[in-house]
Order: sequence, then C-alpha cells, then structure tokens
Amino acid sequence: MTAKTVFMFSGQGSQYFQMGRQLFETSEVFRHWMIRLDKLAQEMAGVPVIDAVYASPLTDSFDRTLRTHPAIFIIEYSLAQCLIGDGIEPDLVLGTSLGSFTAAALAGHLDVEHALAAVVQQAIALEDTCPRGGIIAVLAGRELFEQDWLRGHAELAADNFATHFALAAPQERLDGIEEQLRARGIAHQRLAVSFAFHSRWIDPAQAPFQAFMHSVPRGRGHLPLVCCEQAAVLADLPDDFFWRVVRRPIRLRDAIAQLESQGSHRYIDAGPSGTMATFAKYALPAGSASTVHPALTPYGQDSKTMAALRAAFAGPAAST
Repeated sequence: MTAKTVFMFSGQGSQYFQMGRQLFETSEVFRHWMIRLDKLAQEMAGVPVIDAVYASPLTDSFDRTLRTHPAIFIIEYSLAQCLIGDGIEPDLVLGTSLGSFTAAALAGHLDVEHALAAVVQQAIALEDTCPRGGIIAVLAGRELFEQDWLRGHAELAADNFATHFALAAPQERLDGIEEQLRARGIAHQRLAVSFAFHSRWIDPAQAPFQAFMHSVPRGRGHLPLVCCEQAAVLADLPDDFFWRVVRRPIRLRDAIAQLESQGSHRYIDAGPSGTMATFAKYALPAGSASTVHPALTPYGQDSKTMAALRAAFAGPAAST
C-alpha cells in the first residue's frame, strides 16, 4: 500500500523572525500567496505581516499575538500552496492548535479568507480579554506533570511524544515553575507566546471568539483532517472545533498513534520551524515504515531543505 501524505501545521511558538525568507525570495507561488494574504490581513486589522516578519531590524511589535497569529497562518498556507505547486499533494492534513486553522482551510472546511479572519479575531479576543501567560516545553515524561509541585501551578498544554510535554500557566507563575524545573535538573524551554493557550486562563476569549465564528460559513471539506485535540481523523468538524483546538490539550502523540494504526505515512512539516517533524519522528512507533520531512527551519537553509523534500517525493520514500 502506498504511504499517504500528511501535511502538518504547527501553532503559536513556532514563529521566528525572517521565517521563510529564502522561499519568499525564490518561489513565485509562495510569494504570491504571502502578498495576497498579507493584503487581506492589513485590510482586516491593519496588520502588515510581511513587514513585521522581514523587517530590519526586528520590531517589538512582532511579539504581539495580533501579528504572530496571522503571520504563522499566512506562512503555513503559502508553504502548503508552494508544495502543491511542486506536485506534492496531501492525502490528509493535521493541525495543532493555531495550525488547525491552516489545516481546515486547506481541507476546504473554511475558505482561506474566512480562516484568516478567524485567526485575526481570535488574536483580538485574546488580547482584549485574557491575562498574560505562557507555555513551557518540558523534556520529560508526562507523568512528571502529575506531581503536586507542578500540577498545582499549571495545566497540561500538550503531550507531544513519550519524553516531551508542554504546560501552560499565567505570567506570574512561569519563573517559579522554571526555577523548580532547574532545581530538579529537568530540561525545559519557554515558548515565544503571550498567553497560556490550552488552559483555563484563556477562557475569557471564548465568548467573543465564538460569537464571531457563528457568522463564518463552513464547507464540507474534501480532505480528512487529523484533529490533535481529539486524536482522531475527522470528515466533519464539530461546531466548537476552532475554540477547542486552542483551549484543550494537544494530543499529538495519540494522533500519530492513530494514524500509524492505519498504515505508513509520509509526514511533511508545513510549519515555519520544523518542530512538528521532530515531534512526529519521536512519536513514531519502533519499526515504523513512515517517513518525516521538514520544509522550513530557522537556520537559513530553506532552499536546501525544500530541495531535499522535492527529491524525496520525486523517488522512493526516504527513510527517517
């Protein structure tokens, strides 16, 4: 059986300054979609994404969720169109958190304009109603989170693979949590996010965001969507899907296990940083015939990485 191709889309925390710059300069398809969606973002919220991402020097405003939310979506959707233009077609799409909006747009559940509007409105709802917070990635088994010193101060945000999870907490608790992790010699990293996604601390944004989503037309969808909140492959999306994917924990490990139970796949990380490729690689069961492929990375090697990806899909599937 031929391995199915999965486009994977990451969420907040995967962004970085100058992401996709080489592709913007060399790919007409990528640049076309970046410019088209950037104009829409400016019309919707006065958000010039391209200027923020590729400005020199870096501007402080790039840290704002109202900029990084649409920036991640625009980069991911443009990259997906670039891959499709190269003849690399997805059989399924997988999104984590914000990446679920890109996955849903590519699968046809939302048109791209409405998906971008939803991303912008979610950022506005978060900035208008929620306290500042953050997410810490922890290199340890999820059982660590069950300990009182950690569970009592944070909520589980993501379960990525056997030795990697993420937690969410308000801004004022983050330093104390990191101090406890350091004291126990546990490797960790604070993500570049401004809110405690996947936790009760973003609940104030639900009402305004859901009110907007009631006005957004939905399509049937033409591709299966792998939901990391439910760890299931969906043909239809529940009414509250676009809130649940940012509010409830990411179950990437379970989602990959669900896919692997159905056969081998070719996983393409269509996010900005290549992080999803790393997570998927470690989440694969021993002996899996599936392969994992990054498209972009933060290391200024976009052309090289994309060339390797095209070569892998031009011939026999490469090994992980």
